[in-house]
Amino acid sequence: MKKRSLALTILLLLVAGAVWAAPEPIALPTISVGVGKVTKPGDISVTLQILFLMTIISLAPGLLIMTTSFTRIVVVLSFLRNALGTQQSPSNQIVVSLALFLTFFIMSPVWQQVNNDALVPYKAQTGRKMPMTSPPSP
Repeated sequence: MKKRSLALTILLLLVAGAVWAAPEPIALPTISVGVGKVTKPGDISVTLQILFLMTIISLAPGLLIMTTSFTRIVVVLSFLRNALGTQQSPSNQIVVSLALFLTFFIMSPVWQQVNNDALVPYKAQTGRKMPMTSPPSP
């Protein structure tokens, strides 16, 4: 019993010494949300860029599903899985991954055309209105 109490006393002294000798506590960062005055236009620009990025990240999956052939490919691959008689053999994760890869493969020419015909001329303009050079095809 004396050995146990002696060991407990030594442990207590070691812990107390470690606490007493410890450096000052680490400062934790704080987060504050508020409305204040901005002195530099760059501060607003960064805030708007973050807001725009978060909007794009949250809407991208919905746009992918609505505007591409992703859903159709998933349905076809699911039908193919059922036609082969394997209910769970390629998991849903693999089916969705294949559909995503095929969607990017199918849509890459469209995205390249949008980039060449719309984004590059839009970025190249210097504040003046650009005339429409080619009418949209039906």
